[in-house]
Amino acid sequence: MAVKVKKSSALLALNITPLIDVVFLLLVFFMVMTRFDEEDYKLEVALPAASEAQPLIAQPRELIINIDADGKYHVQGDFVSLEQVEKILQQTSANNPDAAVIIRADRRCRLEFPVSVMNACNKVHLTNYSLTTSAPERID
Repeated sequence: MAVKVKKSSALLALNITPLIDVVFLLLVFFMVMTRFDEEDYKLEVALPAASEAQPLIAQPRELIINIDADGKYHVQGDFVSLEQVEKILQQTSANNPDAAVIIRADRRCRLEFPVSVMNACNKVHLTNYSLTTSAPERID
């Protein structure tokens, strides 16, 4: 004896519009929250090599100061003078005394430029600063 199953009309009329709305809102949320353009890393800087350099695994909150081969300072998307760098560091120190300052100096620039930034950090009492390097290239 065959069993007859009556098709339910509830499955035929399943409304997926709210599901599509939720997926769309999640998509918009993640698009807004994602930073597409990392302007601090736009400037092409050839970093010096260090054997103990480790990759950056997270995007911490810090102030990044780039120095190109000619000794020009690049902060927050703009080329600035050393005096402007000091003002930015002073404002950063006022906002967050524990802020990290990352100095990305081109290996071809003179040492006085990154040292000037370090001196400016010390002047405004920002002691959490570092000079970035890259891993040395291996020749096998």
